[in-house]
Amino acid sequence: MEGLRALFDALRDRVSSVLGRHGRKLWWIHSFYALGLGVSVLLFAQKGFAAVRWLSATVVVAWLLVVVVFRLFGGRAEAEAITSGKRMRFLVMTYVLKNLYQGMLFFLLPFYWKSSTPTAINFAFTLLLGACALVSTLDVLFDELVMRSRVLASVFHGFTLFASFDLLVPALFPEITTLHAQVVAALVTVLGFWSLHVSTQAFAKNRTFALLFASLAAGAGLAWFGRAVIPPVPMHLASGAVGPYVLGDGRLGMEVKTLRASELRQLVAVTNIVAPGGDTEGLHHVWRREGDEVFRATKSTLRGLGQHGAIRLSSKLEGKALPKELKGAWSIDVETPDGQLVGRVGFTVAD
Repeated sequence: MEGLRALFDALRDRVSSVLGRHGRKLWWIHSFYALGLGVSVLLFAQKGFAAVRWLSATVVVAWLLVVVVFRLFGGRAEAEAITSGKRMRFLVMTYVLKNLYQGMLFFLLPFYWKSSTPTAINFAFTLLLGACALVSTLDVLFDELVMRSRVLASVFHGFTLFASFDLLVPALFPEITTLHAQVVAALVTVLGFWSLHVSTQAFAKNRTFALLFASLAAGAGLAWFGRAVIPPVPMHLASGAVGPYVLGDGRLGMEVKTLRASELRQLVAVTNIVAPGGDTEGLHHVWRREGDEVFRATKSTLRGLGQHGAIRLSSKLEGKALPKELKGAWSIDVETPDGQLVGRVGFTVAD
């Protein structure tokens, strides 16, 4: 028995020594492994919208785990001052939490990537989501920066929670509009923040309830008025183009990218939109020249394609709707009734 104990102590000291000398290098090696794992989750997300329900269990577990971590330990800075046993439990829970974040964020990325438009402000949301996914794989950065700060950890968790529920709500309630899904996601995010920072004893005061309802109203208002910044997941533009006429089946007879102003008499825009969840009622085209609105086709023709929830939207620009100055960069924006950008098709009118 004494020999086994001595062997165990020697092995423990050896492992501690190796970790002390090479711990940071090992964490960076693990970061590359985590990045590879994230890529595999990203590939799994290519299965489509049907796989979104898998996200619900991950979101709930991550939420509960964050609450446990900060209720018991407060943050890493506080955790470093507690006993070694509790510190080990803290590190184990944060490791599990980090892997949950990786799975969630990399799973979300393809959906937001398809729903955002690179030339629009909502692409910034997708870039931020990608940055969070990358941070979740960098163990040193995540452990030493994010988990050391209750504020940063709360913001990181809140952003991930919002992005997850924004996609999850349409999966559970297909008839909901994208804007209403964002408002629900914002309300859940506010509740998540309260679960981290406010104790149950605080609700003995009426002031706490007033602050809760005020923060819920603020969260809903922020989602409502900031809707242009948020991609309308899971709806996205599959394809689109403009041409001089359409065929009997609704497709363009020819697709053009550049045309002469002298030959412009009428143009037809046709866009195919994939909407596996969310309400498509009221989608319309907005024609713009050099960024200025020229024509809003509020009565665009809507035709179902019958595959993967795809629909075909078409509109025509002709006659008095044509501006006097035709030359320049043009675009057709597919927008929801609430003004959210689903996708954009561009073309040029030259001399």
